Amino acid sequence: MLGGGSRRAPKNAPPGQTAPGQTDEPANLVDVPEEQAQVDPQVRALARRIASRLAVRRPRTDVTARRGIGQLLTVPYRGASDEIDLDKTIEVLAERPVPDDEDILVRERMRTTRSVVLLVDVSGSMRGERIKTAAAAVGALSAELSHEALGVVAFWSDAAVLLNLGHEVRPMELLDTILRIPARGLTNIAFPLEIALKQLARVPARDARAVLLSDCVHNAGPDPRPFAARLPRLDVLLDATGEKDVELGRELAAKGRGTCRVIHGHRDVAPAVSAMFTGR
Repeated sequence: MLGGGSRRAPKNAPPGQTAPGQTDEPANLVDVPEEQAQVDPQVRALARRIASRLAVRRPRTDVTARRGIGQLLTVPYRGASDEIDLDKTIEVLAERPVPDDEDILVRERMRTTRSVVLLVDVSGSMRGERIKTAAAAVGALSAELSHEALGVVAFWSDAAVLLNLGHEVRPMELLDTILRIPARGLTNIAFPLEIALKQLARVPARDARAVLLSDCVHNAGPDPRPFAARLPRLDVLLDATGEKDVELGRELAAKGRGTCRVIHGHRDVAPAVSAMFTGR
């Protein structure tokens, strides 16, 4: 069991305020519940179409699969840069008077392998637009991280790991698992953030982040803000299709050095995910 004891919330403390829905209720990391929610076949088919359309791997236009936004490094020349690292190149040429192309060293931005844990809120009602939004998030992140590492955690008052970080991603299977989890009433946001911390513990901070998909109506467990602050980065996709706590969502993203993007429907998800990963 994760998620230790917590402070008891003051009486009548509204979620997202000074003590956002804190309770002493413990949280458990559980297996995917054996009981299964009944999903309308037409709804499931629509959700799968949304996820499938967004999960198509995006073509790479760079020379190597890893060249792009990231840390500025000195690397061998491969025909895609005109910024020569003169100091390093001179060192090489001193030993090799007749150099090969790759003996010329250039400065390029290299994107390291990213590791992202998606935290999906399945508390309350997973119907209508919320199902489509979850489908879009799974599809968009599967595409964005097609060559990198993705983990997925579903949460309510407890939580279940649906995909361990770095395991093979099968978007349709992930979506089906999410749809089969019975919607629960309470929302403990602190607990999945704690799980994400453990999943990302061995990943360099510059390459690690969590993405929270939730309405941020936190009403069980401890204050989630300290957990957000301990993550290397936390981005929030705030589902505004029903009850919501935008203030808490923005606070969590600020604590986690990320961004909060309000989602009013599944069509907002892919642009939000793209913006998150391109720094806009």
